[in-house]
Amino acid sequence: MKASEIRKMSAKDLDKKLLELKDELFKLRFQQAINQLDNPMRINAVKKDIARIKTVQRDIELHGANS
Repeated sequence: MKASEIRKMSAKDLDKKLLELKDELFKLRFQQAINQLDNPMRINAVKKDIARIKTVQRDIELHGANS
């Protein structure tokens, strides 16, 4: 997911997507713990997507929706 795609989302959509990604990360970590993870790089990708969403949320919080 690109930052430009994230910036186009509404605050409600960002919250929803963040919850989905956190749930996915939990499931991926669980799969990793029991050695059933197919793509270990997916964990890094999900972490980065979570960070991007949090960055955009913080930017909106500081500068408003106009930035």
